[in-house]
Amino acid sequence: MRRAAVALTILALAIAAGLASAASPLRGFSQGVAAGEMTSTSARLWTRAPKPGAVSLIVVPAETAGAVRTFKLDARQATDFTVQRVVKGLKPGTTYRYTFSQKGAAASVPGIFTTAPLPGVNKRVRFAFTGDADATPGPNGKPAFNGFQTYARMVAENNDFNINMGDTIYSDSEVAGAPPAVRVSEKWAKYKLGLALAPTRAVRAAAGLYSHWDDHEFINDFSRPENGDSVYAFGATAFMNYNPVTFTPAKGIYRTFRWGKNLELFFLDERSFRSSKVASICGGDLAPTAPTAVRSAFAALAPSLAAPVAPECLAAINDPARTMLGAAQHAEFIRAIRASTATWKVVMNEVPMMQIYALPYDRWEGYAAERRQLLADLAGVANVAFLTTDTHAHLIGEIRTTTFEPPGPVSTGIWEVISGPVATNTYAKEIDEALGSAGSGDFITSLFLKPPLPRGLGLQCTATDVYGYSEVTVTATTLTVAPKAAAGGPVKETTGATCAPLVLRAR
Repeated sequence: MRRAAVALTILALAIAAGLASAASPLRGFSQGVAAGEMTSTSARLWTRAPKPGAVSLIVVPAETAGAVRTFKLDARQATDFTVQRVVKGLKPGTTYRYTFSQKGAAASVPGIFTTAPLPGVNKRVRFAFTGDADATPGPNGKPAFNGFQTYARMVAENNDFNINMGDTIYSDSEVAGAPPAVRVSEKWAKYKLGLALAPTRAVRAAAGLYSHWDDHEFINDFSRPENGDSVYAFGATAFMNYNPVTFTPAKGIYRTFRWGKNLELFFLDERSFRSSKVASICGGDLAPTAPTAVRSAFAALAPSLAAPVAPECLAAINDPARTMLGAAQHAEFIRAIRASTATWKVVMNEVPMMQIYALPYDRWEGYAAERRQLLADLAGVANVAFLTTDTHAHLIGEIRTTTFEPPGPVSTGIWEVISGPVATNTYAKEIDEALGSAGSGDFITSLFLKPPLPRGLGLQCTATDVYGYSEVTVTATTLTVAPKAAAGGPVKETTGATCAPLVLRAR
């Protein structure tokens, strides 16, 4: 069965299982299966068994004759019956099927993944990325935001792989009355909420899925110095139990993956090693890095912007001792991206690199010295692009070292695409709530994010109230990123204008 047919079969099976679960409990491997960390010769395969004990994993080439490989795993209570196995010795550029089984239980749905082509192979690569998925139920018992339709559309793209880029759960949901998930067992329950939705199981089974964390796997705007090592340990443990991801204490989840001649992915870990934020030093100022003229222009909407910014606030934001990545990860990333021979170097980035100015504390802007250094380190590296989630909006723009502050706009030649969310409050709604006025998000989008320099940031796409993902196509000559809504159509701004795909040409 060809990969597209298998993917659609998996989606149909997941939907059928989801419908059946409404009437009766699911039997067997009810949380589905997943493949991650695909390389040219290996993949990490995951499931959650229905009970403790021995689990069998079978892996076989999907479209050509090949040996059936069988592995034995052990489901234990300590990992909530989740099991993982790194399968090695696979063939490059090959699609595989896999299933799990356990005595006395129905077998799992089939999963499918494709290994990466070898670095010298000139092959088109397609993938989708998104993030920010809260399955917390509302008062009616159903997911408060939506049914994760974005994931179902990603399955229908029939990609080589997909990326779930952070906030894979919401330990501290914005849904009113939802208690925070602090302990590992509470976070396990959050993962199972998401996996109870058919599209989540389908996107994990229908193609390889690179998974990454951001802050809500731990707690909002997480950093270890502020929130503690226990919060980190609980979040990391639960994430590793429920996602097929490679982790080490020294590197966190920083890792790279090569896909043929044209693509290398760099996943930055922006939670494990970062310094404290400086929001408290800045008194929660809404836009401390914005120049006076910009602050004054929006003071009628947010009166606190009329006050000057405390010097100690700006000094803290620009303190070169503060870091987002940590010295070791920063150095390793720069060495790796400079050495990469891939045509396109795609940085999978948890929080925006672009200057947006409003509430910069948790973004790269809030770590200004390292941001400047990182951009300087990337100067001269050809064909770099940043793909980001976290903001709950679809935004496309060129990354600048500076925009409004002296010496004025300084471009890097590097573009960033921000995508999502799957299911949580959108950026526009969050602005409305923060300012206590409906329509504030649309107002700021139209007057600041969209207008060209020097009146605004001049972003190419500013859809701040749309669920969805971005579809990425990589060739030897172009990198194309097309924002898509949850139903699969193009993303539209509040004006009705369509967000055109970003098309970059190799140099």
